[in-house]
Formats: sequence, C-alpha cells, structure tokens
Amino acid sequence: MRHIPRYAVALAATVASLSIAAPAGAANRWLTPQPLTIAHQGGEDEFPSNTLYAFKQSVKAGADMLELDIVVTKDHQVIVLHDTTLDGKTNGTGTVVSKTLKQIEKLDGAYWFSSTGKHYDHGKKASAYAFRGIATGKRKPPKGFKASDFRVALLKDVLKAFPDTPINIEIKGRTKQEADAEYIANAEVLAKLLKPIKRTDLIVTSFHQKAVVRYHELDPQRSLAPGVEGAEAFLLAGTSPGEGVQTFDLPVTYELNGQIIQVAAKDFIDKAHAAGFAWHTWFDDRDPDTPAEWGKLIDLCVDGVMTPKPVAFAKFAKTHPRPASCG
Repeated sequence: MRHIPRYAVALAATVASLSIAAPAGAANRWLTPQPLTIAHQGGEDEFPSNTLYAFKQSVKAGADMLELDIVVTKDHQVIVLHDTTLDGKTNGTGTVVSKTLKQIEKLDGAYWFSSTGKHYDHGKKASAYAFRGIATGKRKPPKGFKASDFRVALLKDVLKAFPDTPINIEIKGRTKQEADAEYIANAEVLAKLLKPIKRTDLIVTSFHQKAVVRYHELDPQRSLAPGVEGAEAFLLAGTSPGEGVQTFDLPVTYELNGQIIQVAAKDFIDKAHAAGFAWHTWFDDRDPDTPAEWGKLIDLCVDGVMTPKPVAFAKFAKTHPRPASCG
C-alpha cells in the first residue's frame, strides 16, 4: 500500500506558495461516467508488485488503468519499484540510487511475493513464493510470459508494452524531510523521459509537493495529481492544489496530527467535482479493501479506485454501477 508521511503540514506556507488554477486543459478526461478500475502497483495483492507480469495480468482481467511507482538508479535510469530500497520486493539489498541499471536488471522482481497472507512477508517457506526464480532463469515462466516480465521493469518498457492503457506514475523518494533533493531529482529525470512522449493518458503525482511542482515546470502539459500539501490546500483551505492538476489521488482515510480524517467523503468529492477535478481513491493499510468499501466509494461518485485487487474489483464493478445521481 501507499504510505503517507505522518507529519503536520504548514498550510499557511503552502497556501502562500500556490496560485489559483483551474484543471489543466479545456476538458478533464479523467471525469468518467463509471469508476475506473486502477491496478495499484499492478495489483500487488494478486500479482507481484509493479512487474510487467502484474500489469499484463491486471489489464487482461479488465483493469482500465495502471498505477505504478518510479525511482531512479545511480546511472539515471527510471525503474518501476514501490520502494527506494531493493530489500522489500526483490532479492537485492541497498538503495536503488546506489545501484546501476545493470545491477538491478539481474534481480528477481517477484522474489518476495506470495499469494496468501501478508503478500511480501519474508518469513514464509520457500514454496510460498510461487514466482521466485523465474526472473533469473531458475524456473520456467508461465505460458505466454517471459523471464523479463518478473524482473524490475524500466518505465520506458512499461510505456511501450501498454501504449493504449492509461497509467498513473508516482514519483518516489525517501520520506525524511532532508531528502527533498532526491524527490526533486527523480522528478527531473522523469520529466526528461516523458516530455517527448505525446501521450495524454498519463498522470504524474507524488506525495512530495515540491516534486510535483518541479515536474510541472519541466513538462507543463502533463496531467498531475497534487502532493499532500496541494491536496490539503484545496480541501481544507479552499485554494489551488497547484498548476496542472486534473485529479486528486487520495486515500480513504488520512492520519493528520494523530487524528484520522475521512478523506473519501461526500463533501470533499463533491467539492473536487464542482471545481472540475476528478477523484481517484486508494487504500492505506488501515482501510478495508473489501467489496463493502468498494460499493461505498462507487456510491460516493469517485472516478477511479486504485485497488491492489484489480481482478476482484473489476468483477465487482460490473454488478455495482455508479448511481444516476453522480451525473
């Protein structure tokens, strides 16, 4: 799941730094008649997180959009990985920024995935990790797939593999305040990669507002979702979420100063829609990712649900259409 830094945000400083802005472009393509099934990390509860295998399987199952995370290697290559370290998802160790692409290409991107329980726990029997060894050639891939589908993917390869599938791209970085430079550097490398690409079905976002702002400076035509500060500026202070914003990518709930705020709430979603913004919701670890919750979100008129269970959600959405009151 995504994780929000648990620190108070200085709203006054944020508001002062943002100018009033309408959604980018004359029309917002992300305002949808039915909620999009968005495969969060490619569907990390059903498939190995952020792998080409996961993306292919989730799209085959009916996902309308992919959500993925990017970090940057030592030699400035944009790879698709949720963490800024290799330890949690792969058989590697250390930070991504300390490794070259050549080193990372040797790793097993599905090494720690298991289909039951906590999907990336490291303490299970080896037999629980069903896809382990495919990436490195120790086991044969499933029919129709390649070993490379289970390695850590390059963003450019994902874009090439899915030319017609919308993609939400989150800029990652370390969460400590002193790591501003890493978020911004990653935003700059990403912008260099994406700016020449004339696709209108990509959204760029980050928890880190400075990364979103810097990205927009370099690639101003791209659809954006704001960082934490930009979202708070709009929802709580009634000011702009930042230039270029077309969607809000927000959790069901959010912890702020020790209090749990219900973010996926009718007033907030209606406010966003009234201003011309779309609303995509995702689940933090404390939020139930269940059919009962999916139904509540659809009834609240969200435009997309970022779910780690895209296969299950896509089936559910067919039987639970958006209410006519959503417009």
